[in-house]
Amino acid sequence: MVTSFFAQDELPDLGLRSFGKNVLISRKASIYDPEHISVGNNVRIDDFCILSGRIEIGSYVHIAAYCALYGAKGIIMRDFSGLSAKVIIYSVSDDFKGDYLIGSMVPPECTNVIGGTVLLEKYVQVGAGCILLPKVTLGEGVSVGAMSLVTKSLPSWTINFGIPARFYKERKKNLLILERKLKPKDGVK
Repeated sequence: MVTSFFAQDELPDLGLRSFGKNVLISRKASIYDPEHISVGNNVRIDDFCILSGRIEIGSYVHIAAYCALYGAKGIIMRDFSGLSAKVIIYSVSDDFKGDYLIGSMVPPECTNVIGGTVLLEKYVQVGAGCILLPKVTLGEGVSVGAMSLVTKSLPSWTINFGIPARFYKERKKNLLILERKLKPKDGVK
């Protein structure tokens, strides 16, 4: 029976570098450079997502519909992290000052593409419509409110929002208790 997600036995045909158990990837997702993408256990990637470049996805991760991960310089999502709908992560950006041409079809000697790895540590949650720019690290337990623009790294266990994203308050750590309940039965590290 064909479903809206690839069956486990169809996943090898996607050409991913690696993938774990209980992986749900929508048939409507677009995956470019799959040989550079690894996916852990218990991961769901919904409709109309774009994954391109060097991407490492941990376990217990949900990437909601219409997200775009542009990982030319690398994107890492650790365990229990998640993206709400329409989040965009850029690990590279063009230089918009006017000294260079812009675009993927322009020869590299005429462009100035800059960037660096984007890292989402464990328990990070990013709200709907957010944009994360290159070289950003979201520390463990960070929460980013909807429609925020993340231009710099954010410290662990904080709630942030705005354009640009700014500290709002500390985030509770009660979710750590829930993770411990998973360990015996689900083999969580």
